[in-house]
Amino acid sequence: MVASGKVGILTGGGDVPGLNSVIKAVVYRSDEAGKSVVGLRKGWKGLTDMTGPEDANYVMPLDRLNTRSIDRTGGTMLHTSRTNPVRVAAAKVPAHISKERLAKLKFDGKNYDFTPIVLENLEALGVGCLVAIGGDDTLSFASVLSKTGFPVIGIPKTMDNDVQGTEYCIGFSTAITRAADAINRQRTTIGSHERIGIFRIFGRDAGFTALYTAYVTGARCLIPEHPFNLDRAIELLIHDKSKNPGGYSLIIMSEGAIWEAGTIAETGEADAFGHKKKVDVGRQFSEEITRRTGEETINSDLTYDLRSGAPDAIDQIVATTFGNIAMDLIISGISGRMVGVQKGCYAHTSLPDTKLGARHVDIKSLYNTERYRPHYSGKLGIPLLFNEI
Repeated sequence: MVASGKVGILTGGGDVPGLNSVIKAVVYRSDEAGKSVVGLRKGWKGLTDMTGPEDANYVMPLDRLNTRSIDRTGGTMLHTSRTNPVRVAAAKVPAHISKERLAKLKFDGKNYDFTPIVLENLEALGVGCLVAIGGDDTLSFASVLSKTGFPVIGIPKTMDNDVQGTEYCIGFSTAITRAADAINRQRTTIGSHERIGIFRIFGRDAGFTALYTAYVTGARCLIPEHPFNLDRAIELLIHDKSKNPGGYSLIIMSEGAIWEAGTIAETGEADAFGHKKKVDVGRQFSEEITRRTGEETINSDLTYDLRSGAPDAIDQIVATTFGNIAMDLIISGISGRMVGVQKGCYAHTSLPDTKLGARHVDIKSLYNTERYRPHYSGKLGIPLLFNEI
């Protein structure tokens, strides 16, 4: 039985290539099912800040015409934000929300819980089921909504590929493809100057992006799941440099990588989900190498460039399929689920439990802790891409 009401759709958190492919797939399948689609702009902010169903700043009706070509580009046509409706700061409460309405919301002295506002806005829009595309943070509120009884389908996206319950998140393949391309281009400069190349890459809590980029470039990598020995890491890089006819060596570092007995400081204000930015671990490591050995380094930050531009073929295929599976579930009257990949196959599972935190690299099967490299052997019988959850 087809769920009643419009299909709502939003994208939250950092953008990744492939989001527009999901949006287009949902719109086209909805049209076939005789259902209309409304896009909520700027992520959850659209549902906390909108003034009403006609608020063009946050409400965007979607159809075949205005989504026809969006899958050819990256980013998200709906735009995004890092808004967390359960933690709306008092200073950021929309001006149109009355004091009387605020008084009825939960307040911890700093932040309001806007969950009731979100539910009221969904009702005003006539949305019967919401498709929320995002990582752990965005999907954490999708889970909150689902627990109130509102129908939600989650779709995982993050270059970190660390959402619980799925082996693949939209944006991951493109991130690896872009990172490998950038590293291989920079080999010419690093080699010309006979230096050590250090590449910082996304991965606050999990090292999947660094690990698989190392897999396809042959570089060493340092990941959050295994605190590394600073002396050992430097020793390996000096060894690589001495044995390389080009006179250089490379290493890829997750932004959350940490050395034994060390800490990576955080900086700036925490976002609505409590995250601060990590201090550049690549620069810290670079300085340690030079201080200890005198070797010159080239430190390169590959973070935001990896999420720019159009998706690669894998991300476009997965994104389009995820969007269609989401609609399969909605048309069947199923909600409170997240689309994903399990054991190499498309599947759907529970919305992520925020208490579990990020999914992590299986050190034993995927990472060589002595050589700071991916394991290349023992792959017989595992899925073609990536590892089982």
